[in-house]
Amino acid sequence: MSFLVILRIVGLLLMLFSLTMVPPVVISLIFDDATWDAFVIGLGITFITGALLYWPARHARRELRTRDGFLITVMFWSVLGLFGSLPLMLAADPSLSFTDAVFESFSGLTTTGATILTGIDLLPESIRFYRQQLQWLGGMGIVVLAVAILPTLGIGGMQLYRTEIPGPLKDSKLTPRITETAKALWYIYAALTLTCFLAYWLAGMSWFDAIGHSFSTVAVGGFSTHDASIGYFDSATIELICAFFMIVSSLSFGLHFAVWREKRLSHYLLDPEFRFFVIFLALLVSVTIATLMLSGTYDDTLGLRHGLFETVSIATTTGFGVADFTAWPGVLPFMLFIAAFVGACSGSAGGGMKVIRILLILKQGLREIHRLIHPNAVFSVKVGKMRISGGVAEAVWGFFSAYMLLFVLMLLILLATGLDQVTAWSAVGSALNNLGPGLGSVATHYGDMPDLAKWTLVMAMMFGRLEIFTILVLFTPAFWRR
Repeated sequence: MSFLVILRIVGLLLMLFSLTMVPPVVISLIFDDATWDAFVIGLGITFITGALLYWPARHARRELRTRDGFLITVMFWSVLGLFGSLPLMLAADPSLSFTDAVFESFSGLTTTGATILTGIDLLPESIRFYRQQLQWLGGMGIVVLAVAILPTLGIGGMQLYRTEIPGPLKDSKLTPRITETAKALWYIYAALTLTCFLAYWLAGMSWFDAIGHSFSTVAVGGFSTHDASIGYFDSATIELICAFFMIVSSLSFGLHFAVWREKRLSHYLLDPEFRFFVIFLALLVSVTIATLMLSGTYDDTLGLRHGLFETVSIATTTGFGVADFTAWPGVLPFMLFIAAFVGACSGSAGGGMKVIRILLILKQGLREIHRLIHPNAVFSVKVGKMRISGGVAEAVWGFFSAYMLLFVLMLLILLATGLDQVTAWSAVGSALNNLGPGLGSVATHYGDMPDLAKWTLVMAMMFGRLEIFTILVLFTPAFWRR
C-alpha cells in the first residue's frame, strides 16, 4: 500500500466534504438564526485539515488496489463523522459535548437516525437542516460521489466503489466505466430526492420541511426537523407519500437504473429480491393492521394509517414515526423490530442484513431439507435464473456469523454500562441495522446513555453502514502484510 496516495485521496475527499457546510450557512443567513459562524469555522477547520493531508502527498500517483480501497473507505467515513460533528459542538445551540456531537454526526452519515437531541423544533434552522443533509450525503455514500470525480484527478475508483456499495452480489457494474456507474447512481438518487421534495411541498409541507424530509426519506434515514417526526403534520397524504418513497428508496438502485435504461417496469416484477421484499412487507403490514384493529388500539381509519406507516418505516430501517409503536399490544413491537434485521434490498440506502442475504439463507435451508429427503441428489441454490456459487453462499453465512458475534460482543458492553436488557439489546440492533428508534429507554432518544455505550453504538453504526467485513478486514494481520 502507498500511504502517500491514501493521504492524498483522503485529503481531497475531506476538502470536498468541507464544501457541504456552505448550504447550512445560507440557511442560517436566510432565517437569521445566528449560527452561521459555527459552520464557517467548521468548514475552515475541515478544509485546512484536508489541505494539510493533501499537500505533502500531492504528487503521489498510483492505481488503487483493493486493500487501498478498504483503508480509504474506513478512514474517510471515520474522519467524515468526526469533522461532521464540528458545527454541532461549535454552535451555541445545541452546544453538544464531543461524544454527543460525534454520535449525532455518525448517526446522520450512516443514515441510522438515532438522536441524542430533544427539543428539535426549537433548534436553529441551520442545525435542523444540517442533520437532514448529513443523512442525504450518507445515503448513497459520499465515497460514491467522489468516485465520479476522482478519475478526473487521475485516481482510479473501482476499488472504492466495491467497498462502498453494499450487498453480496455487488461486483457487477451498471455501466462499463466506474465513473459512469457512480454518476448513474447519483442521477437516480437526485431525481428521487427532487420528486419527493415536490410531493411533500404540494401536500402541504413548507419548503424547509419538504427539503429536509426529502433528504432523510430518500436516504432511508429517519431524522426529522420536528420532535414528533412525520406525526407533526398529522396528514394521511404526507404519510402515504413518505411510505411510498421509503419503499422505493429501499429497493436496489441498480434495479432502478435497469428500469430507467430499458424503460421496462417488468424488471421490478422479474427481480426475486424485489418480489420477496414486497411480499414480506405486505404480510407485516397485514398482521400489524389486523392486530391494531382487533385489539381496539385505534379506530379503523387510524389503525390503517398508523399500522401501514410504522410497519414500512421500521421494516425499511428508516425510523420515522407517527405513533409510539413500542406501546402497541402483544408481539407487535418485537415483531416490527425483528423485521428491521431483514432490512432493505442490497444496493439501496437502507440498512439491515439485506433482503437478498435472508433470501439466500432461506433457500439454503430448504436445500438442506431436500438433501435429507434425497441424500444422493444434487441441489443448487438459485435466485431467479441465477445459480449462486458456493463462494457467495459461504460469504453470506460468514457475514451472518460475524454479524451475530459483533452483536453479542456489543450487547455485553452495553449491559456492562448498567443498561437494562431490553434497552441494550434494541440499541445494538438499532445501531447495527441503521434503524434509529429502539425499545425501552431508547424508544425516543439516546441522550441519557453512558458515554461508553454511545461510542460502542457509533462503532455499531459504522459496522452496519460498511457491512462489517469492510472494517473487520483491517484487523487481520494478512491485510497489512506486503
